[in-house]
Amino acid sequence: MTASSPPPLGLGTKILYGFGSTAYGVKDVAFRTFLLIYYNQVVGVPADVVSFAILLALVVDAISDPIVGQFSDNLKTRWGRRHPLIYASAIPAALAFWALFHPPSGLSEAGMFAWILGVSIAVRTLITFYEIPSSSLAPELADDYDERTRIASFRYFFGMVGALGMAFATLSIFLKPTPDYPVGQLNPAGYATFALVGAIVMASSILMSAMATHHRIPYLRTGTGGAKAVGLFGHFRQMKEAWSNRGFLAILAFGLLKFTMVGLASALALYFGTYFWGLSSAQLAILTLDGILAAAIAVALAPRLSASIGKRNGAILLSFMLIAFGVLPYALAFTGLFFDKGSNALVAGLFVIQTFYSVAGVTSMVLVHAMIADVVEDQELKTGHRSEGLFYAAHSFLQKCVSGAGVFLAGLMLKQVGLSEKVPPSELAPEVPEALVLLYLPVFALGTAAAAAMLLFYRIDRAGHEANLARLRARAAPAQ
Repeated sequence: MTASSPPPLGLGTKILYGFGSTAYGVKDVAFRTFLLIYYNQVVGVPADVVSFAILLALVVDAISDPIVGQFSDNLKTRWGRRHPLIYASAIPAALAFWALFHPPSGLSEAGMFAWILGVSIAVRTLITFYEIPSSSLAPELADDYDERTRIASFRYFFGMVGALGMAFATLSIFLKPTPDYPVGQLNPAGYATFALVGAIVMASSILMSAMATHHRIPYLRTGTGGAKAVGLFGHFRQMKEAWSNRGFLAILAFGLLKFTMVGLASALALYFGTYFWGLSSAQLAILTLDGILAAAIAVALAPRLSASIGKRNGAILLSFMLIAFGVLPYALAFTGLFFDKGSNALVAGLFVIQTFYSVAGVTSMVLVHAMIADVVEDQELKTGHRSEGLFYAAHSFLQKCVSGAGVFLAGLMLKQVGLSEKVPPSELAPEVPEALVLLYLPVFALGTAAAAAMLLFYRIDRAGHEANLARLRARAAPAQ
């Protein structure tokens, strides 16, 4: 337990704690949006080969999550359980990220597959040493039902800023069209700059977040009740124990479907923008700003929904809004009721619709992230142990696996409709991207609806959470 009662968590600390998620956002936009199109259309590797390498990297990386989570739960140092791992991750993760967009020349298809796989595993595993310990700090920084939602909203806000800010800079500055590359999205030099700037942002945000929360170390918990190292299979046994919690199982089921859809949508976003909507890199850059606006709205909206209708109900409602706004622009295009492709009016229309889409998506994920923190006390009542790292690791484990499945599914869809590598938009028949959209939409809608339905099995509301806290305090009182 903590040595003494902590002082109130200041706004600056909450902001800088959340700012660390910028690193995760940079990594995320690279894997979800740029990596597939870079290796497929710029380097010339078949889409199914690239997407399969990304899938395998995510699955291998995901295995490290429970190990890192359990290790951080049990670590005992003068800097606490979490901070040493966070500090140690910053520079190695940044260097590996830079290498990801600098493959050696002259590699065969098999060699390129091995490079993508190996470096992807390195990037994602090193980020795990930041993300899992950092996420695990959240339940310790605050135990209030609504305060946890506010903390989660800052993490998601800066995660979105990192992802979409880098996407905007890449599309508007790094990937500008040149005489040799009139379609800026296919300019290889831009991806090299993206890698360098992304690496710098990644290292800086991790270190700033760690230093901003360093003063809270004396008030953080020091261990999980004397738990011993249990080995790889022991880690998975403890994950199974966490998965036995009904509330957390509902969150995992939601994540299984939701993150698959997120991975699918993100991997195809540049393909739709380039080949279906006919937009330039500058126009696509403008569309990234809707996500930053949406993340700012989510910071205010998530706590209000939490206070008014509860985290679970808010997440379910927003998931169905996500479907509506995700399908709307394509439905308008196919019925001839939308703006001309490639036009500035189309960009404005897409911006408005995508803002609502992003608000729904980001806010729902903020609420679900805050729900995980409430599961911690629920499970502590049943087992006597606090395992924040284990819960966030299990959630991240599933998120990475199924996000990889979404990217892999995107690669299969590209192969199915016959969109081959290194194809300029002017040389592609319009029926190909249209077929891709028609293949994508029903999968996205049904998958997201099923994800929302899974949250009906989550039962921890405000009253239940406060009752759990009261029972834990009563249990701790005789020992004190």
